Amino acid sequence: MAITGEQTRIWEEIDRAESYLVCGMFDEAASLASSILKRLLANCKLSDEGCELSESFEDDRGDMLESAGMVLVQSMKHSQRTSEILKELKLLFGSLTAMPVQVFLSGVCFEMSESPSTVQGFLEEFLNSWKYVDDRYYPLSGAEAIVSDTEGSSLMCSIRVDEYLAVVELYVIALLARTVKNTKLAIKWVEKAMLPIEKRQELLRRLQSMDSTVTSSSKKSTSPELSDEFNSDYLQDQKPYKGHLRDIENNNTSKEEILKFSRQRVPFFWWFPAIKLKLGSTQLVIPTGKMLVASLLLLLYYLTRKKQALVKRFLAKKAMSMKKGMLDLWQLAFSYQVNPLAAVQTLPTTASGNR
Repeated sequence: MAITGEQTRIWEEIDRAESYLVCGMFDEAASLASSILKRLLANCKLSDEGCELSESFEDDRGDMLESAGMVLVQSMKHSQRTSEILKELKLLFGSLTAMPVQVFLSGVCFEMSESPSTVQGFLEEFLNSWKYVDDRYYPLSGAEAIVSDTEGSSLMCSIRVDEYLAVVELYVIALLARTVKNTKLAIKWVEKAMLPIEKRQELLRRLQSMDSTVTSSSKKSTSPELSDEFNSDYLQDQKPYKGHLRDIENNNTSKEEILKFSRQRVPFFWWFPAIKLKLGSTQLVIPTGKMLVASLLLLLYYLTRKKQALVKRFLAKKAMSMKKGMLDLWQLAFSYQVNPLAAVQTLPTTASGNR
């Protein structure tokens, strides 16, 4: 019962952290998300030491880690702390292999846009810390592991092939080939990596085709830029946040909504910062998107009331013009005189005919 209550409280705190994120309270959201992650990792440590946890808590633990991690990543991004995202995640989880792949990918994408050279080391460390066995990837152990065995290292027992390949493609295509312009290194890494044969051949074909045009493309741009494919897959967000709070009574629905909410990354209305107002000890955060909509509605209402008389005069003038035109047409139609006997009357004889 205690574990069930703790599980419910954690989901409620994740919901509250996401609400902070929507309202533009990024520091509060990051602090609460970090606290949630520390508590979850502490529970995982107790589980490793032999303490039994409920089956539902074990099932939800990965989802809760991913949701809280996504809130932390996005909060740090909008708090102008992008360069610290991966360091903070590694400090919390203990190793790169311990964190959810979706959280790691999001942190890499955000940080790559500012410092590609820093991201390269994290990607290489992550990719070199897994071993391909029976269609899954397992973390290396013992002397083979690159990362240290810390309190979080036993969280991720294995990952799916598609998750590992997503990181591989981000590393060799988006970073090495398109950003760093080092296609040779990318080809060399793919040839030596433990990858499925079909995926290895596909990556090699793509890299070889890019290698033939890398010289001409590098002359067009002097600064490293992220590829369109990379931007469309990881950084763009086509849907704004649904800024509503969910009912915790339905746990399954709430968890699904929280996960879906967490995976949305860059809402369009965060191009503009929120406005914070302090009234004594009370802090009020007003998103500028809502203020813009309200201002437009007020302006439209003012113009409608102000120009009401002018609009009425314009419509009355148009109505009078149409009425006058119809009357003129009616009078013209019935004022023309027609002789009803013209059809039976004979024409008068001419003078020459009479003679």
